[in-house]
Amino acid sequence: MKTAATEPPVTPTPAPTPARGTEPAPSAPRTRDADGMAVASFLLGLPGLLVLNFVLGPAAVVLALVALSRGTRRRGRALLGLALGVADLLIVVGLTVANHGVIWSFA
Repeated sequence: MKTAATEPPVTPTPAPTPARGTEPAPSAPRTRDADGMAVASFLLGLPGLLVLNFVLGPAAVVLALVALSRGTRRRGRALLGLALGVADLLIVVGLTVANHGVIWSFA
């Protein structure tokens, strides 16, 4: 009878390292941008309660939603910016209804 031949032990080869400059980009800049958007939405929504609420309100809402979708670490600040932006828009609607039209006139 034939005896089974033993095979030499297999040594694992290390994984190839990626070429220089092809490493995946770190997620830190994306998070930092999202954090900046969260702060910007808050800072735009706050003065929007008093002036230019028809411009600053939508900007605050958009920035807050983008920051939340990108996973900001400043989630509370983004939610405050979202709430202030919505409040800005509610103020515009309330003032428009109360005055039976827009307050400003260009004539």
